[in-house]
Amino acid sequence: PEEDGARIMAMSRLGNGLGAAKHHEAALSVRGGALSLLRRFGAPQEHILVVQSNLANTYQALGRLDEALRIEQNVYFRRLKLHGEEHEETLRAANNYAVSLNDLKHFGEARLLMRKWMPVARRVLGDNDRLMLKMRRLYAEALYRDDSATLDDLHEAATTLEEAERIARRVFGIAHPLVADF
Repeated sequence: PEEDGARIMAMSRLGNGLGAAKHHEAALSVRGGALSLLRRFGAPQEHILVVQSNLANTYQALGRLDEALRIEQNVYFRRLKLHGEEHEETLRAANNYAVSLNDLKHFGEARLLMRKWMPVARRVLGDNDRLMLKMRRLYAEALYRDDSATLDDLHEAATTLEEAERIARRVFGIAHPLVADF
């Protein structure tokens, strides 16, 4: 069992390295194998969810957005059940799920999801937290990218982005990559 755990950890590191090197097809194979082994050996759900999130990222990188969305949705609901609403991993899973929704142009669903979770993130993490700022940017994106956006939606998106950028500059500094995303 200890040897199996070390093997699975090595596969996870290999998958992460392949993903970072943009060898996404190879990363997909390795991450899929790691997930199969985790399930077969009855690994803790937390470990399975981490590998599933990485697998979803790989599907996104390959442009297989429907598969990424399916996994992110599953991870989101399982994290909610496992950790409850006021846990950072649940908030991160909600954010990842909304990213997938935006990628597939399901902007209304992404907005609803972010409207639900941004107040929770603000309460749990605070306005200055990196994840909170990412959620605000994601929410604004769901507003302004929608072809049916109204002028009020566009104004809300601009205000949200300006506020979040101001906070990010103050907290992280002008050279931080998060600031450049605004």
